[in-house]
Amino acid sequence: MGLLLQYSLRNLLRRRLTTSLTALGMGLVVFVFAAVLMLSNGLVKTLVTTGSSDNAVVLRKSAGVEVQSMITHEDADIIESHSNAKTDVDGRKLSAREMVILVSLPKKITGKPANVTIRGVTDKSYKLRPVVKLTEGRLPRAGSTEIVIGKSIAKGFKGTDIGQSLRFAMQDWVVVGIFDAENRGFSSEIWGDVNVLSQFFKRNVYSSVIFKLNGGNMFDSAKERILRDPRLKVDVKRENLYYEEQSEMMSKFLTILGISLTLIFSLGAIIGAMITMYTATATRTAEIGTLRALGFGRLSILTAFISESLFLGGVGGIAGLFFASFLQFFTVSTMNWQTFSELAFTFSINFEVILSGFAFSLIMGLAGGVLPAIKAARMNIVDSLRNA
Repeated sequence: MGLLLQYSLRNLLRRRLTTSLTALGMGLVVFVFAAVLMLSNGLVKTLVTTGSSDNAVVLRKSAGVEVQSMITHEDADIIESHSNAKTDVDGRKLSAREMVILVSLPKKITGKPANVTIRGVTDKSYKLRPVVKLTEGRLPRAGSTEIVIGKSIAKGFKGTDIGQSLRFAMQDWVVVGIFDAENRGFSSEIWGDVNVLSQFFKRNVYSSVIFKLNGGNMFDSAKERILRDPRLKVDVKRENLYYEEQSEMMSKFLTILGISLTLIFSLGAIIGAMITMYTATATRTAEIGTLRALGFGRLSILTAFISESLFLGGVGGIAGLFFASFLQFFTVSTMNWQTFSELAFTFSINFEVILSGFAFSLIMGLAGGVLPAIKAARMNIVDSLRNA
């Protein structure tokens, strides 16, 4: 069998052009397939890692996302009294009342408007999200119309350089700093003083209350105390699970769309592999007859031809995954369908993506080679030698 496999490999090398084109077609399909998986994986990674399991988020019942949630000042007082939040070194509770609003700002490249998340925060918000680190400028002064913007917003929108102003809510807001949240969702937000923002947007309610749990196993007890109070109509979630839920709809859409496109493209690649293997079968009739005459059985011939097709698929898969890996250096921006705001994230590759892409390439190779291999294995020895 080893000799037969060497013979098959030499035949592939002898048909370099056909072999290369077939492998290239499979590689392109694997590239698309891997890109879709990386895109979906990057979206989930960005949103899931945005939140912390040590933080709890309180929203209005059935609100789903902060943009749709409204919590009154009185309810916020009650929530904080039940939260038993962890305290900082100054003895203050690590709890923040935040407001989330969408505004439309022009993008740098197209000039077209897109929704951006404005988050009204307090000084405790930065302590609750230590991943948010200032990279340029300074933090806004309390009670001022100063703002800091995420790195993704600074790259994608006009008027976001330090010292420039963004206009929304009938007011000019001065950019005094840029922060980085390590490719998490916060990098696609603008932060400012919650009290000032609420005045200009004429909103007398908060969107959420965030607090740090006083211990890793204190979530259930804090949630029970808050939900048991009849004055409150709220939901309580761990912050990381809240952001994970936001990724579900978009991730499913990307996966379904990508797999549908990949299946369509893969038909072309399979047909190409099938044509290549049928051509190889037709041009090697005498060789197949000779191999049968030398004692190689039908199963050996079948295995050899399927191995050729699997080799084509494997080479295409490796090439497709190799070029897909470079997508990690690109950032894409799209609308989060649950918050209707702009969200930037990167392609993310992992072992699961690599394994899925390579397995898919082998499946294409098998599908394209099995019928020609059966035809080759069923050839009659005498007929094969006579037709040579």
